[in-house]
Amino acid sequence: MRRVEPRRMALSTLGTPDRSLADAARLAADAGCHGLEIRVHGEVHPDMDHRAARAALADAGVEAACLAGYAKVCAPGPDEPVVAELRALIDLASRLGAPNLRVFPGGDAPAGPRIAAVLPDLRAAGVRLLVETHDTHPTGTGAVGLVRPFEDPDRVAVLWDALHPWRHGETPADTRAALGPYLAYFQVKDAVSATDTTPVPPGEGAVPLRECAEALADWAGWVSLEWEKPWYPGLGPVDAPLRAAVEWFQQYAHRSSA
Repeated sequence: MRRVEPRRMALSTLGTPDRSLADAARLAADAGCHGLEIRVHGEVHPDMDHRAARAALADAGVEAACLAGYAKVCAPGPDEPVVAELRALIDLASRLGAPNLRVFPGGDAPAGPRIAAVLPDLRAAGVRLLVETHDTHPTGTGAVGLVRPFEDPDRVAVLWDALHPWRHGETPADTRAALGPYLAYFQVKDAVSATDTTPVPPGEGAVPLRECAEALADWAGWVSLEWEKPWYPGLGPVDAPLRAAVEWFQQYAHRSSA
């Protein structure tokens, strides 16, 4: 039976590189978010004190929406290191109480054997693997080809990053159609243009977020803001983009439920 999820908003800690996990959780809660997308970096690692992290989320009143890992399921080279990294991330996601684990494609090697190797781990942990529309598979059409063979969207699915499919020529309607039941998570973001990907607050750039909202009208799940401050050091703090993202989310959620 397919899982039925409410519409919920999260903040990615990619936008809070200089804040603790507890501070990021409080920021998310104060902005009206329901969860935190937790990036594997700095204080978040396989040997971290996951009990303290879960307590920080609980104190702020938010959930762990997703663990954002950096494993690449299509990375060149042997399967074993990729499988080992995936297993470590699945274990960390489970200990943090995160129902989703984000990974990247990252190459042209076959992803199937690697994902198949960790399917028992995903099922045992109750974690869903999300392949992001990114790098070598930036469109919905490309990313869904990595997960569809498993025919298990409750365990292996796609994270739709609003920027990448569009900047590679795929309209939001086409991305949504391509993903079908394999759409499990949506990252809202905006940029100057398809060629200048400098982030701007949602609604101030060229990414067709209105069309994204229309394409998502029949879908519910986690939506997160990814403010790529580490990759663009000149960006301002996440506060204003977060307010804009929450406003977009509220409008989308209202439109979708009307």
